[in-house]
Amino acid sequence: MNKVETIVDDRRHLLAPFHGERPPAPQWFDEAIADAPERTFTDVRGAQIETLAWGERGKPGLLFVHGNGACADWWSFIAPFFAETHRVAAFSMSGMGGSGWRDRYSYDLYVDEAFAVAEVTGLFASPAKPVIIGHSFGAFITSGIVGRAGARVGGAMLLDGPFLGSAARKRQREMRGAPRPKRVYDTLEQALARFRFSPDQDCENLFIADWIARVSLRKVRRSDDTIGWTWRFDPTRFTGFLHGYPANDLSMAQCPIAVIGGSRSGFVTERRMDELAPYLPKGAPFVVIPDSDHHIMADQPMALVAAIRMQLANWGSAVIARHSRS
Repeated sequence: MNKVETIVDDRRHLLAPFHGERPPAPQWFDEAIADAPERTFTDVRGAQIETLAWGERGKPGLLFVHGNGACADWWSFIAPFFAETHRVAAFSMSGMGGSGWRDRYSYDLYVDEAFAVAEVTGLFASPAKPVIIGHSFGAFITSGIVGRAGARVGGAMLLDGPFLGSAARKRQREMRGAPRPKRVYDTLEQALARFRFSPDQDCENLFIADWIARVSLRKVRRSDDTIGWTWRFDPTRFTGFLHGYPANDLSMAQCPIAVIGGSRSGFVTERRMDELAPYLPKGAPFVVIPDSDHHIMADQPMALVAAIRMQLANWGSAVIARHSRS
């Protein structure tokens, strides 16, 4: 007799009460998801990189970079809000989402993937330089993009990145243990019921948590030829991970930088701005999204869209002002 798993309904397991059904979603979300992206793959140094794109080529470019364990589809309800005015792209880093897995991963490879996707999707086709928007671990990769070739970038927004000094990052690497094997669930319902954010947080927008959980799962065939469900990321992606990027100090970045954080996040808060300021360009804006934890796109998606639009407008105004003075 098969053992039946008991799902505990607590703040970690947000979707357990729905028993595999989709929570009700507002119209704006359904319409955003219905604005389906172009889905392709981009070969980058031997790995097929899942690539999503919205909007017309030739418009100013936006590249969204997801966080650790996430995938390009975490942006599928955010990116369409910019598709009328921009050529927008998102990609799943190797070892995550629908992208290929590697024997070994590195910051350098992830930066290569970002530039390759930006090229292939036409983000450099506009006279305006593309803007990079990275969340969490993706903020580190965004910093690496700026550190390598900031002059090619029109701006970088770092969304709630866990900014750590080099010593703290070294300690974090040393504390990382051996990867745990991913669990395979018998049914999609079981897998959805076990979804939780990392770092752990509550989420009032359960329709977003449900979308994120579903795009983070895939079917697998087990050794006994039965089908199960498991998470899409490679659990060994940080085994032997090669560090190098990102640059710790962005104070001399060759493009404008903005920091956006969640008010309840432990990574980026107003009280830490004094700590961050020396490592950012002078006058870099720091925006705190109210009533938000680390995963801002899940907690306050419309506020995040507004904050990004405002920053794009501010940088655009600065470019116009520079040209008018020349």
